[in-house]
Amino acid sequence: MVIKKIKMLMNISNRTLFFGDNLKILEEKIPDEFFDLIYLDPPFNSNKNYNVLFKEGKVDSSAQIHAFEDTWEWTDETVKLLKELKTNYNPKVAILINSLTEFIGHNPMMAYLVNMTARIIPLHRVLKSTGSLYLHCDSTASHYLKIILDVIFGTENFRNEIVWERGTASGGKAGGDKFVPNHDIILFYVKDVDKKLFNRQYIEYTKEYVEQRFKYTDEKGRRYRLQLSNRKQYLDESRGKPVSDIWTDIFPINPMAKEKLGYPTQKPEALLERIIEASSKEGYWILDPFCGCGTTVAVAEKTHRNWVGIDISMQAIKVIEQRLKDHYSGIKIHTDGIPMDYESASRLAQNDKFAFQDWAISLIGAYPPSGELRKGADRGIDGVILFYEKVDLRNPKLKKIIIQVKGGGTGRGDIAKLKGDIEREDAPMGVLVILHDPTAEMKRETALAGEYKYSNNISFPKIQILSIKDWFNGLGVKLPTDTVNPFKRAEAKADQQKLI
Repeated sequence: MVIKKIKMLMNISNRTLFFGDNLKILEEKIPDEFFDLIYLDPPFNSNKNYNVLFKEGKVDSSAQIHAFEDTWEWTDETVKLLKELKTNYNPKVAILINSLTEFIGHNPMMAYLVNMTARIIPLHRVLKSTGSLYLHCDSTASHYLKIILDVIFGTENFRNEIVWERGTASGGKAGGDKFVPNHDIILFYVKDVDKKLFNRQYIEYTKEYVEQRFKYTDEKGRRYRLQLSNRKQYLDESRGKPVSDIWTDIFPINPMAKEKLGYPTQKPEALLERIIEASSKEGYWILDPFCGCGTTVAVAEKTHRNWVGIDISMQAIKVIEQRLKDHYSGIKIHTDGIPMDYESASRLAQNDKFAFQDWAISLIGAYPPSGELRKGADRGIDGVILFYEKVDLRNPKLKKIIIQVKGGGTGRGDIAKLKGDIEREDAPMGVLVILHDPTAEMKRETALAGEYKYSNNISFPKIQILSIKDWFNGLGVKLPTDTVNPFKRAEAKADQQKLI
């Protein structure tokens, strides 16, 4: 995998979203030296679970939506990647991984570094010789990631370790036994230091700075200051203060910000604007291989760049599509990796059961669950839909619909299990999404489950089955119309209404 160099060249649209594993997509679908700028904001290995808090406010933890888990484990795929990296065609990579394994051991941190190294290698390959890479991380693993980048990119191509102050430190962010953590790290590398592109960025002078430094005024009323050579530097000819490697002027997204979507770890657009303006020009190609809620591609669109985003979550893909459509009426986005017919859905179920599950629940507007609802040894809850019950209009109650997905063989027992799960979770309804057609016994068991009274005059089947083949034929399930979308809709901006 990571040692394979692809030969294929594909025609990539200038607005493309890829759904799937970024490593496979990089190796199978992206040609050499394609991108001018790569920004990645991968999970930090922080050992945290990130859930979406609803725009209506925080709700019970069992009803929250799971976004992603920033905990890395040793899987069969990780073991395979480790073996490949230890015998990598680049001897320096092999030496590094062998040394890190011996030093760190087979723990979650090493699993994280194996996965990140396996992805940084093809990212280096798809970057143009004039291109730049910005890796966003924090103190959890930034020291290890810098060593990995030094080996793959070369120490001579390291440009900056950028410190981004995320906001104002508060006592609630940490206990009393250490300084309050309040910054992220952005590691900035170029492919070739002799061919690099860099547009210096400036910050507008503050009023206080102007009054202190530009304290002279000529006969025409122009403010200026005297440099050491006694040359006059006029304020109206100054571009501002050059941006250093410590960024304190870009604030995190506050709860009331218009751009806030409710997606965990969402970065402010101003942060990506600085990076994109510094290391690219209009018409250049931008890649974000961990694109989350799509801040990078949204800013790339705003600044008239071509862009490609990759995410393994169908939830993230849908958030990005909606975000861009809200900003740009009529925008055409090419989404690759989503099944377009029953045959491609069958291949997805066979090749990647988790991606199939993620895609399948999205067909009916469901989201991955969080907390105790997440899939475990005895739970089997793959998705939830939240809605407000309207039996009592004066006191509507938030309820959840349980979704289960089966990409293989199914039978009557799957209906019985779903029935037990919705009773245990006090959920009024359940939906079983299956790849193959249901059996007669499954249909009979579903009918015997009875109905759920949603309001005084509306009822729904307590259990429903949706086969993928039926879905492609235009059939669906019957659900309440007032389901809750956990994500805030992006607000269109005046300069983004019209596509250019």
